[in-house]
This record gives sequence, structure tokens and C-alpha cells, in this order.
Amino acid sequence: MRERLQRFMMGRYGADQLSKLYLGVAVVCMVVSLFTRWNVFYLMGLLLLIYVYYRMFSRNIPKMYAQNQKFLNLRYRAVAKWNNKKKERAQRQIYRFYTCPGCKQRVRVPRGKGRIQITCPKCRMEFVKKS
Repeated sequence: MRERLQRFMMGRYGADQLSKLYLGVAVVCMVVSLFTRWNVFYLMGLLLLIYVYYRMFSRNIPKMYAQNQKFLNLRYRAVAKWNNKKKERAQRQIYRFYTCPGCKQRVRVPRGKGRIQITCPKCRMEFVKKS
């Protein structure tokens, strides 16, 4: 049986991160439909489940790969943005953050130094702010 399944899946796309996300959303929709008795969630979950199987059994590997790469890029950018905001929140007690009026670069300066002249490391524009 295992060999038959391997032969069947040969040349097909299979599961990837995007399919796993869709599968998780489909399961959540179906569980929500059990508790709310709203058929909309059940239908959404069922359609997502069908689409997951379509993606897994698809022979159009480049198209499915491109969709997964686009999803992974979006996820990476969101996680990187979240981590940068998290680092900035952790440093707020020691540093002040300003935006350069010229190039919109974020500039970090130490707190408690009074009025200081800040030079942007990117465009070399100088501006005065209170730290």
C-alpha cells in the first residue's frame, strides 16, 4: 500500500507550508461551525480542504512552488517586522527613536542627553531633537 501511494504521488506537488496553513484554517473553520451551528464556516472549511487537496495532488509544480514562495516571503517580512518592533520596545527605556525628516530612516539616540544634534547615518542630514 505504501508503495502504491508513493507511485501515485510521484510527479505531484505534495504538502508545503501554505497547504499546512490552509489545512489548519479549514480545521478551525469546521470546529467553529460545530459550536456555532453556522453553515458558512462549515462551507468555508470544506472549500479550503478541497483546495488543499487540489494543491497537494497538482502536477503544476512551478505554479504551486511560486505560490508557496510568495507566502513564505510575506511571512518572513511580517516576522522580521514584528521582531524589530519587539527589539525597539525592549530598548525604549535606554534609547529614544526618531525618524529622519529627509529619508525616513529610524535613528536611535541615548535618553537623557538634553537637546542634541542628530546626524542621519543614511543621508547625513542633521536635525536637532530633545533626547
